Amino acid sequence: MAYIKGSAAKRQRQSEVRRLRNRTVRSEVRTEIRKFLDAVEVKNKETAGTVYVSCQKLIDSAVRKGVYHRNTAARKKSRLSAKLNALA
Repeated sequence: MAYIKGSAAKRQRQSEVRRLRNRTVRSEVRTEIRKFLDAVEVKNKETAGTVYVSCQKLIDSAVRKGVYHRNTAARKKSRLSAKLNALA
């Protein structure tokens, strides 16, 4: 916590705003990944392909917003693509 009371309060407000934004972005990514995994489970390659593209876009935008580290995003996308390729 900051020594000066005012700056501590401001830092707390900023943290809360960022936490809420991060939570919504992470939730969107997880939901899209769940849709992708459901499509893979049913072995529906067309649906899985379209959902995979939207997953990639969401993950990349999360990296730009600072929600995910770029290596974490790369790992997630790699695992998703491996599942997609396994359908073939």
